[in-house]
Amino acid sequence: MKKIYAHVICLQLLSLAAAPSVFATESENQPGMLDEVLVTASRSEESVKSVSANATIISREDIQQSSAANVGDLLAEQAIGTIKKYPGNLISVGIRGFRTDTHGNDLQGHVLILLDGRRAGTGNLAKILTKNIERIEIIRGPGAVQYGSAGMGGVINVITRQGSDNSMFVEARGGSFDTGEASIGGTALAGGLDFAGAYTYGTTGDYKTGNGDRYKNTGIDYTTGLSANLGYSFSNSRIAMVVTSFKVDEAGNPGHLSQNDLDNTSDKENYSADLNYKGQCPVTGSELLARYFFGKDQNSWLAPTASNASGWDDGQESSNKTDQQGAQFQVSNGFGPIDFTAGFDWLDYEVENSWTPNKTTYENPALFLLSKGTFLDSSLSANIGLRYDWYDVKVEEPAGRDADDSHFTPQAGVAWMATDSLKIRAQYGEAFMMPSADQMAADFTSFGSRVLGNPNLDPETSNTYEGGVDFSQHGLDASLTYFYTDFEDKIVSTYLADGSKSWQNLGDATISGFEAEFAYDIGVPMNLAWEVRPYLNITFLDTYEDDTSGEDLQYISDTNFSAGLVVNNGEGISCRLNVAYAGSQDIVDYESGYPYQETTLSSNTVTDFTASWRVYENQQAGAFTLRGEVTNLFDTDYAYVQGYPMPGRGLYLGLRWDY
Repeated sequence: MKKIYAHVICLQLLSLAAAPSVFATESENQPGMLDEVLVTASRSEESVKSVSANATIISREDIQQSSAANVGDLLAEQAIGTIKKYPGNLISVGIRGFRTDTHGNDLQGHVLILLDGRRAGTGNLAKILTKNIERIEIIRGPGAVQYGSAGMGGVINVITRQGSDNSMFVEARGGSFDTGEASIGGTALAGGLDFAGAYTYGTTGDYKTGNGDRYKNTGIDYTTGLSANLGYSFSNSRIAMVVTSFKVDEAGNPGHLSQNDLDNTSDKENYSADLNYKGQCPVTGSELLARYFFGKDQNSWLAPTASNASGWDDGQESSNKTDQQGAQFQVSNGFGPIDFTAGFDWLDYEVENSWTPNKTTYENPALFLLSKGTFLDSSLSANIGLRYDWYDVKVEEPAGRDADDSHFTPQAGVAWMATDSLKIRAQYGEAFMMPSADQMAADFTSFGSRVLGNPNLDPETSNTYEGGVDFSQHGLDASLTYFYTDFEDKIVSTYLADGSKSWQNLGDATISGFEAEFAYDIGVPMNLAWEVRPYLNITFLDTYEDDTSGEDLQYISDTNFSAGLVVNNGEGISCRLNVAYAGSQDIVDYESGYPYQETTLSSNTVTDFTASWRVYENQQAGAFTLRGEVTNLFDTDYAYVQGYPMPGRGLYLGLRWDY
């Protein structure tokens, strides 16, 4: 039934795209998604009309209408993919059957998170707050030719604000579960200087689940987040420093609801600094980008008593820390109908885990060439990309060795504007994930057993074919994509004949499905001053199968969708109703006791409502906006991970001052 339902929706959207005359003539076109500018797909600014990938843009307006405080919750509302969320600010997202890495080295994820076009250094999307974000660009499917390892299921590029005027805001919010939050920020523009930034402090207590049970030890002592973008522009150039910081102190680490640890806590930190230059070469006219960045991602878990469900000893603490630094250099230029972007990336990671005896290092230089040609009066765009990565990994002595590898990645696609409103696109892309340093070079003893790396491991790889149509006209935006991915050489842990633990390439899978987006601002054809916009975003996987066993892959929902309605009068009154659905998943039941059995995590539907009203505005005093939120409106009892139920209904009220 689910397959029939999803295919019917996709066919309906396709029929809408194929019949533009139903909605308006070409002269009535209004700006839509095809008129937007994207930077993630080619690492330089380009029109969405020329992009061959399936691209989704979450605008600043979308972010402000959401109740989400971080990118992870925002993507859950948008039903971008399969969400995995625990209490205590830990969220990963899966796209096309692949997932971000929630701890440590983000090279080990299968969906890549970027911050302003460079690696964010974390796979935990709860560590990226939304207050200073301009927009989020999501490229579904391979992104390895542009950004290297981990870009299998997609690339999520979080783009910070840049100061374009003088403004400031102060905001306070509070409500259910002893929640309190305050933010301050603003923008500035003076001569060549520009600034945009925000700082947030928040705290929350233990929450109740949808069935009324209090889930103890789920509160957070405090959360802080800082994002600042400072730049100076001169002679068609801009030099900028972008700084981000996130910290969670004493977040409850409660364990399963059925085995509720009352005193375990976790701390989480992430910070980064990015110095970059963008400009034009005065001699050749080429666009240049140069960047150096560094940062740290750190997590720790404390179990202060021996009575906890995990069975750890008194005061036991575990932790992991990843130090990251990197550089990017690229040059872009056009030669007739063809534009080229060529460059060099360099990454260096140092990883320390308390559960392994030695620090590991991971160095990754790469060269890339991206080209795009436009033909037939710019209605046809064709792109080809090539990338070559080198990897050198090391586990420090006396418990390790050195190992190295390399990988070549191609990608090609076409986009054809059949009319001013209809784009048809197709793309082939490869992607990969390199083995970790431990997987390739470890040699140590853990829990009485030898752990031995396999220097002959191959990278995990994927080959993806996709095609789709995008339509945008007179208030209607619609998109439909079909993709097929062949995943090979999955890295799995194994035991050697002598009992040592190691790793090998063992496992292939096939993943395919449909992605569709639909939004229609009814106010445009009716010439209303108000925005009245129903929308639907849906992902349906018709195949997600292990090629060896023929069974469905675990921890993947076959259907995810968000649907809702936005109403905005453009003068300070707006509201948004959003319904997010996550389909059921086949999982391992870790609450069943060893040997663990397979079970099903139930589907869930969560409804949120937000409304805001600008109650007062004065040129001298600024504007005051009252905001209300109801999260989990129908008090649904649900979980993204078995045994870790999410909060029940929450009521929140906030006041914001803008000047």
